[in-house]
Amino acid sequence: MEHRHIYRQGTSAEAPTLLLLHGTGGNEQDLLPLGEIISPTSNLLGVRGNVLENGMPRFFRRLSEGVFDVEDLIQRTEDLKTFIDDAAVQYGFDRSRVVAVGYSNGANIAASLLFHYVDTLQGAVLHHPMVPLRDKELPDMTGVPVFIAAGQRDMMCPPQETEDLASLLNGAGADTLVHWEHGGHQLSRTEVVAAAAWFKEKFA
Repeated sequence: MEHRHIYRQGTSAEAPTLLLLHGTGGNEQDLLPLGEIISPTSNLLGVRGNVLENGMPRFFRRLSEGVFDVEDLIQRTEDLKTFIDDAAVQYGFDRSRVVAVGYSNGANIAASLLFHYVDTLQGAVLHHPMVPLRDKELPDMTGVPVFIAAGQRDMMCPPQETEDLASLLNGAGADTLVHWEHGGHQLSRTEVVAAAAWFKEKFA
């Protein structure tokens, strides 16, 4: 399925392509500045979610705040995987070297990609994610690097949600780092700087 998107060619053939996934109400350009901070030389692929909630783009439907439409989530995750496959052909980037950078709703579908398709992402930077779905046997993620940024006062994504997600990822073998902020659900400069330092260590 086609997604509205923007692609910016990077300056390094070795750096992974960053798949940029916005939060509710965002668009394909929202996380370009974030991508430039995390990996200045990477190709950037900003994607817009195909679902509208009260006119605001999202990547999958929810039944209420914090309650996901699981059937829709699974289908939209598959659609996004297909889109990445097609985009790699269209733009000529290395399909095996794609790292997702997602915020909120975008982080949730990035986590869902990890949960469903073992080879779709080389790693992920998840800002304020939730557990996309529970009671699922996860693929072997041995050594897959995942950075999670979370807020200790995040009302939309309580700390327990973060702990649960990290535990599930670690249980599947992922190399997970959780970075805690004192604030809420907003994206902070310090967590982005921490993500950039982590990325440089894992992918430089």
